[in-house]
Amino acid sequence: MNPLFSIITVTYNAASTLPDTLKSVSEQSCRLFEHIIMDGASKDDTIKIAQDAQIKEMRLFSSPDNGLYDAMNKAMDVATGEYLIFLNAGDAFHSPDTLQQIADVIMDNDFPGIVYGQTQLVDAKRQRIGDRHLTAPEQLTLKSFANGMVVCHQAFIVLRRIASEYDLKYRFSADYEWCIRCLQHSRNNIYIDDTIIDYLSEGLTTANRKASLKERFHIMCYYYGTFPTIMRHVRFIPRFIRQELKERKNK
Repeated sequence: MNPLFSIITVTYNAASTLPDTLKSVSEQSCRLFEHIIMDGASKDDTIKIAQDAQIKEMRLFSSPDNGLYDAMNKAMDVATGEYLIFLNAGDAFHSPDTLQQIADVIMDNDFPGIVYGQTQLVDAKRQRIGDRHLTAPEQLTLKSFANGMVVCHQAFIVLRRIASEYDLKYRFSADYEWCIRCLQHSRNNIYIDDTIIDYLSEGLTTANRKASLKERFHIMCYYYGTFPTIMRHVRFIPRFIRQELKERKNK
């Protein structure tokens, strides 16, 4: 019998951040999962840390890759679970009962295409920083993502059979484009009115942030039209200013 969940953690020299993720997975009351560690041939203690965790549901792979999204594709190729959860090194389930909570929702709603919930930001000491600047909506549709990544990738649980590979032409925003394609094939999206993921906020460099926003803009134009996307971005300006001011204040 295949597991219900394939929890996928992509790593590369993640010795400092992986332990919190492993602890979170090991503490889950629901054990209907496999935990795939897809490592990019780390040169630090990442592999040893994963092995020492002794999570019997773990499947550990390590080989060179062509970046984050290539590694995610490799992990999907070996995944056997019915649902995919991408949990990056440093990120964690919000509580030991989170996976059971997700499983209950899946069973109660006849295996929906997507299950999603809220995300909170934490620092390296696992202290709460606050909520994401975008809040997951109670009703999620394809049009929802015209307003940006309204659901955190880690809190976006997808039925494996409707998920295709990440498009590697996008270096920074392939997860956003992937979520849109998943929504195109999902007939039922179920909301969990709760925080399900603790997201490690390490911050992006300015260069990466600008590159990511540029990619995202092109993705929005492709899926939602150029003129509507431009008009939406005019409305986004106050939000970007608030976010910048908040980040500067927290530095």
